[in-house]
Amino acid sequence: MHRALEHTLRTARDRELAPWPHAVLDVAALRRAGQRPFPFRQFVLKVHGRCNLDCTYCVIYQGQDAGWRERPARVSPEVMRQTARRIAEHAVVHRLSEVRIDLHGGEPLLSGPESALAYTAAVRAALPARTALRTTVQTNGTLVTERTLDRLADANIRVGLSLDGGTAVLNRRRVDHAGRSSWPAAARAARVLADRPELYAGILCAIDITSDPKDVYSSLAALRPPRLDLLLPHANWSSPPPGLAARPPRHTAQVPTPYGDWLSTAFDLWWDGPPDGTQPRVRLFTEIVALLLGVPSATESVGLSPTCAVVVHTDGAVEQIDSLNLAYDRATATGFDVFGNSFDEALDHPGIVARQLGVEGLADECRACPVGRVCGGGNYGHRYSAGTGFLHPSVYCADLEQLVRHAARRLSAVMPED
Repeated sequence: MHRALEHTLRTARDRELAPWPHAVLDVAALRRAGQRPFPFRQFVLKVHGRCNLDCTYCVIYQGQDAGWRERPARVSPEVMRQTARRIAEHAVVHRLSEVRIDLHGGEPLLSGPESALAYTAAVRAALPARTALRTTVQTNGTLVTERTLDRLADANIRVGLSLDGGTAVLNRRRVDHAGRSSWPAAARAARVLADRPELYAGILCAIDITSDPKDVYSSLAALRPPRLDLLLPHANWSSPPPGLAARPPRHTAQVPTPYGDWLSTAFDLWWDGPPDGTQPRVRLFTEIVALLLGVPSATESVGLSPTCAVVVHTDGAVEQIDSLNLAYDRATATGFDVFGNSFDEALDHPGIVARQLGVEGLADECRACPVGRVCGGGNYGHRYSAGTGFLHPSVYCADLEQLVRHAARRLSAVMPED
C-alpha cells in the first residue's frame, strides 16, 4: 500500500476508535498557544521481534495488535545505523546531556548478544561526545550465559530481568511455546546477575492477584535486584484486568480494589523492611512517596511528568509504548519511521502530545480527584475505552486511589507534626 494512503487510512481509523486524542486534540492550536514538546530521552529499541516464550498475559503477542507478524524478526544493520543517526540528531537539536536506550523484543537475546552490542555501538558512535549514553537490555533471562554477560559488561550494557516472582510456581504463566517452564533457566540468570551487581539493572514483575504478595515480594527480594518494578497488568475499560468486572469508564470508589489491596500489602513489606540496603528499591512505591512529598515523578505510570519515551521497531517504524497494544490493532502506530521522519515529527503526534499535557491531559474526574496529581490518571494505555478513546481515568482508578491513600497514611505517621 502506498505510504500516503496507508497513513490516511490509519489516521481515519484512529479518529474513529480513539476520538480523544486523535479527533479532538488540536496540536497546531496547542503549539500556537505556546505549548512546547518535551524531547525524547528514552528510546526503546526493538532488537528482535520474536520471543522464545509464550507468556499468557503478553501485551505484544496476546494483545489486539498483530503488526509484529509483518515486521522483520530481527533489526537490520541499516535500521540500526539510521536509528542511531536520528537519536544523535535529536540529542543535538535539544542539547541533551544524556539519552537512554532500552534494548527490547520479543526477546532481545534470541539470536545472541551481537545485535544488542551492534545497536549500542551504532548509537554511541553517532552521539556527540557531550551526550552520555545509558543502555539496558531487558530479557526473560532464559538465554543469559556468563559469556553473554561478559560481552555486555565490556560494552557497559546493564541487564534487566522480567519475572513474575522468585519461584517456579509464581512463574507458571511464563512458559515456552511447548508449555515448558522458563523458570530453571531464568533462575540461573538471576543467580548469576546477583553476583554481578554492576550489571544488574533490576526486575520487572507484572503482578498476579491470585499470588500472595508476600510470596512474590519476598522471593523477588531474595534474588537481590537493585530495583524492582511491580507493574499492573496491561488492561483497559474495554479489556478489563483479571478479577475486575467490565464497567463504564468512570471514577468510583464503590468497586472492589483487589490490585490496590495487593499493592498495599506489598508496600507495607517494603516500607517495614530492613533499611540496610538488602531490599530492592521498588519504583512504584518510591515514586508515590516522592509525589506525596512534592517531588515530580520520573515515570509515566504515576504522576504528571510528560512522556519522554518512544519505540523503534525492527523495521524502523517509530511508535508509541507497547501498553497501547491492548487498545486496538495498530494503536501504537504513528505513521513515522526513522528513514523518512525525525523524532521531532513524532513529538507532534496526537498520542504523544496527549501524554505530555500534564493535568490538561486528564479526564475531569481525575482533575477533581484529591489524589489525581499523585496517580496522574495512571498508565495512559489503561485509560482506553472503545469508541471514546483515552480521556478517562485508569481502569485501575479505585485501586490506585487505595494504594496512594495507604502510602499517604504510612508516610504521615512518620512525618513531624509541623
